[in-house]
Amino acid sequence: MAEIIKIEGMGCQRCVDSVTAALEATEGVKVLKVEIGSAEVELADDAARAAAKAAIEDRGFDVV
Repeated sequence: MAEIIKIEGMGCQRCVDSVTAALEATEGVKVLKVEIGSAEVELADDAARAAAKAAIEDRGFDVV
């Protein structure tokens, strides 16, 4: 089942690119999509949620 992570502070394409790169470099995380408008990331499943959250926060964004 897909897991949705809401992100605070992601408001431009550069932000999306940064978050996408961080997530794609994180072992065990399979990104389905990252969107500006809804400021959310959809992961393939919730197994890698903690790793994804850490990668997002390392880029300076808050997971809500």
